[in-house]
Amino acid sequence: MNPTLIYVMGPSGAGKDSVLGWMREHWPSHVPVHWAQRTITRVAKAGGEDHEAVDTAEFLQLQEEGAFAMSWQANGLYYGSRHAQLLPRQQGCWVLVNGSRGHLRQALQSHPGMQVVHITAEPEILRQRLTARQRETPLQIQQRIERASAFAVPAGAIQIENNGDLALAGRALLQALLSTI
Repeated sequence: MNPTLIYVMGPSGAGKDSVLGWMREHWPSHVPVHWAQRTITRVAKAGGEDHEAVDTAEFLQLQEEGAFAMSWQANGLYYGSRHAQLLPRQQGCWVLVNGSRGHLRQALQSHPGMQVVHITAEPEILRQRLTARQRETPLQIQQRIERASAFAVPAGAIQIENNGDLALAGRALLQALLSTI
């Protein structure tokens, strides 16, 4: 078994965190895995993933000190994965990183050979999910959908459509990843 760095990304509304949550519950015990925790300039109780919450000044200081193996800015927030979060690969674990489409090129340059996963959904599904969140205007939602539609999935990436049945999307991703063993 070759320990793999798995970089999971997708547009807002695709249900990436939900698919990853399903995967956590169904990951086979014989395959060691580490779910990399992100550092984010978002309050800890904002909902969604369990992350290390920092303010912008602290994040920028950590970035300047070289604390991050990967870092990026998106949607008004800073995100990073510390070097320590990738270290379990050296102990034979797979490492799953919740990444960003906008940071993909840099991530591929700094971590060649990583497995890219793109989770998405049909445009109308994205629209419904984003509208239900009530965080953005209709124009902002439309812009997100246009960016999602324009994204070119790189060759070799695992593409998962999460249009409804979470278990179906989760099983498809799990099966695709395990087939690489």
